[in-house]
Amino acid sequence: MLRRMHLRDFVIVRELELDLAAGFTVLTGETGAGKSILVDALQLALGARADAGVVREGGAPRSEVSAEFDATPAVAGWLQQSGFDAADTLLLRRSIDAQGRSRAWINGSAATAAQLRELGDLLLDIHGQHAWQSLTRPASVRALLDAYTGLDVAPLERLWAGWRTALRTLDDARTAQDSLQRERERLAWQIAEVDKLAPGIDEWDSLNADHGRLSNAQALLDALHSAIAALEDDDQGALRGLARAQSVLADQQHVAPEYGAMAEVLAASLAQAEDALHTLHASLRRTELDPGRLAVLDERLGLWMGLARRYKRPPADLPALWAGWKEELARLDAAADLDVLQAAERAAFAAFEAEARRVGKARALAGPKLAKAVTAAMQALGMQGGRFAVALEPLAEPSSQGLEEVQFLVAGHAGSTPRPVAKVASGGELSRIALAIAVTTSSLGGAPTLIFDEVDSGVGGAVAETVGRLMKQLGAERQVLAVTHLPQVAACADHHLVVSKQREGAATLSRVAEVRGEQRAAEVARMLGGERLSGTTLAHAREMLGAA
Repeated sequence: MLRRMHLRDFVIVRELELDLAAGFTVLTGETGAGKSILVDALQLALGARADAGVVREGGAPRSEVSAEFDATPAVAGWLQQSGFDAADTLLLRRSIDAQGRSRAWINGSAATAAQLRELGDLLLDIHGQHAWQSLTRPASVRALLDAYTGLDVAPLERLWAGWRTALRTLDDARTAQDSLQRERERLAWQIAEVDKLAPGIDEWDSLNADHGRLSNAQALLDALHSAIAALEDDDQGALRGLARAQSVLADQQHVAPEYGAMAEVLAASLAQAEDALHTLHASLRRTELDPGRLAVLDERLGLWMGLARRYKRPPADLPALWAGWKEELARLDAAADLDVLQAAERAAFAAFEAEARRVGKARALAGPKLAKAVTAAMQALGMQGGRFAVALEPLAEPSSQGLEEVQFLVAGHAGSTPRPVAKVASGGELSRIALAIAVTTSSLGGAPTLIFDEVDSGVGGAVAETVGRLMKQLGAERQVLAVTHLPQVAACADHHLVVSKQREGAATLSRVAEVRGEQRAAEVARMLGGERLSGTTLAHAREMLGAA
């Protein structure tokens, strides 16, 4: 629940620290004292649109609002998922400067207004004095029935999006058949041309290496013969000379021992030279002139180079280009297959329709239950004989929310035919119907705090007493805050806060204080009879408080 609020330089509030308790709390005060300012400040802390107009006049650089809540399990889960620190309490803070720039924090970490709004849905529900206006909007009406039903329409919306995507794909394919065909023919021609080459992924490097060896085969053979002759010549060959030198030095090592070391070096050189000669002979056997193979390689390299020039790509890129064309052609073939696309569209619509019918059935079952509950609340709110109904009208075209439109109908008195809420003439009736729906559906939400901002406008007398009792009833299960001008409602509250205006120099400031005992009786008496308190109004106020 909401534990504490702090305001600084907000509209006509210089600074305010307000502690709130469980149960039913009312805020009262003279017209213009700033009762709804607290609701506005709370909405700002929960992500409402920022406006420089909330900064208090008189030189204040910025306005600051903070709200402290108990952290519910749902809130703790959201904080963890969103990367914020979780604790037993949740602190939301918002500041707006004189230029309208806004900053926000969640538990001390910077946050966005959108994140504040997400949290707000988990923390409280606000019912404003113009709540009846939402009863004339189809989207709000449908959302209210779905909430009462406990419906999650997210799967329906996903299936709708999937069907619309399949439908657009099919329509695009039908529209683009001519251009698709031309593109397919172009790709098919290019692929057929490269098919003649059928380039392998690593073939280009291998071709170049083989061609280099064959085109230089004669020079390689000449070099091999020359090297072998230099080593093997009977008179002047390197091998024979090394052998003679090694032998001469070995024979003299008994005279000069250092010759032995040089003889060993020459013996090692001789062995290496003999190994090299063996390798040269092996290369000579493998190396041969092959003009036919060289011609084949020349032709294939020419094909590679010609296609590379035509498509302005390096030759080594041809295999990837060829494969990419094939993949693109396969995609175009699939896009051009209208039968497959039509089947996919039909399957997507069938899945959407099945979910939409399930949702519609749930709405049809819940509608009479909601109507019965709201009708009962209407009787308690002074609309005896009035009747509430929920109508489901088939849509001409499916929508993301299903196959039917939800409409609220109301009959103001016994014997009259229920008509759409928008056509009910009396503003007082509209307010009471909205209040009946709010009271009926308030217990459905998961938010632990309910705020009613002058929703009792247009009612009075016994009906006002009923409104007070209903809110007190709600306060037994959830925290309820109500801005009211009705003494009957104020008398039923567990806690009573009075908002007042005071002059401080040239400025007018708003203050909030909790009243008890005689102070509370005086406030209820003021609400009953105006500023001049009389013994009669005070006695009446005490009686109302005692009865409540």
